[in-house]
Amino acid sequence: MASDDSPDSDDARGPEHTADGHHVIIDGRRWRATDPTIPDSFRQELVDELMAARRAVKAQDPDARRRVQDAKTALGERGASWWDDRTGDGFDERIAAALRALTRKRNESSICPSDVARTVGGASWRSVMPDVRRVAAELADREEIVVTQKGETVSIREARGPVRMVRGPKI
Repeated sequence: MASDDSPDSDDARGPEHTADGHHVIIDGRRWRATDPTIPDSFRQELVDELMAARRAVKAQDPDARRRVQDAKTALGERGASWWDDRTGDGFDERIAAALRALTRKRNESSICPSDVARTVGGASWRSVMPDVRRVAAELADREEIVVTQKGETVSIREARGPVRMVRGPKI
């Protein structure tokens, strides 16, 4: 008989997945699985932001539920399916959610557009860089993020070369 700490226990293996890997089964209920193509470091940042947002829900923070939604969307657990085509409005919302969640998590530091592309783009992350820059421009217009280059605020539409993004005043 296996103990709870054995490698054969459910905790060691994690939750049961559907045959296609798109969902996990927990207590008989099917939930969308996290996108397995998210690099571990970014996945952990998003999980950390999700846990902080859930604590904020308990503390009745008025922005907490939006934070939960952003983190879960960035992880691929809500919104457009991560296993479908990575285009369209649903994919743009996942990019926006990842931008907001990562800039919240790194509150005192910045993120690179490639961090978001790697989070949502899988193995073909370079091909989604134009989409990330386009969505970042829209969020910058709404002051949800601030785009900088060499420490100065810039328009990502006009900037050439590497840029960084930080949390904006309206996030």
